[in-house]
Amino acid sequence: MAFTESVPKLRAVMMAAGVGSRLYGNNDSHPHKALLRFGGRSLLQRHIELLQFFGVQELVLVTGYRSEELGQELVRLNVLDYVSIRYNPRFRRGSLLSLWTVRDVLRSGASILCMDADVLYHSDLLRRLMPHRNCLLLDRNVESTEEPVRLYIQNGRIIDFRKLMVTDVPYETMGEWPGFLRLVPESAARLADRLEMFVAAGRLDAPYEEAMREEFLARPNTFSIEDITGLPWIEIDFPADVERARRDVLPRLTGLGHCLDGI
Repeated sequence: MAFTESVPKLRAVMMAAGVGSRLYGNNDSHPHKALLRFGGRSLLQRHIELLQFFGVQELVLVTGYRSEELGQELVRLNVLDYVSIRYNPRFRRGSLLSLWTVRDVLRSGASILCMDADVLYHSDLLRRLMPHRNCLLLDRNVESTEEPVRLYIQNGRIIDFRKLMVTDVPYETMGEWPGFLRLVPESAARLADRLEMFVAAGRLDAPYEEAMREEFLARPNTFSIEDITGLPWIEIDFPADVERARRDVLPRLTGLGHCLDGI
């Protein structure tokens, strides 16, 4: 049974262009991270099944590294009528260029769900996001390393958003952003404008989070935060993450109401 409270014209944009050098090293002989399999399903397959379950009408997949392999997986899954591929030829530069590649999608008048391809997660992450307009997820169990993208909250408002540790502003809550963002059409279009400004300024190696940060800080009252602390999820960046995903996260997706259990 599919989730029935879907929102019309909801499109997902998924970042899947990166090389994955932190996981595999600096060579081009390894497979794409989104094709890693957990519980018999690739990450990409899991994403697609969840998006369809929650009524997302289309997935726009931004590719770069091993784009042809991702296309083959889409053929295997028979979802070419659901997923469209956008290729970023400069995928070795900053991730901002990948999101800039789909600026027309951000301006399409649809609500947008932005997400990364290298995350294994419980379906409740999406379920918690769906009822909102502009919303980010937050996990207060943040690692004490430089890897996580952190959200800083004061009086219910975003006061900063980036990997860098913030020490010069007061905040009530700090947590990790799992890489999921819900945008209404107007906010998605404004994000596209900010991406254009970064590219025009030659900031091609910036992460896309920097453009998002500018939009969040310009209109902090328009974004809500959904706390998903305690739900199982993991971003696959390093070899240890693969082991942790299989050992700790995947078993917790069984018996917790994860919707893929019934598919």
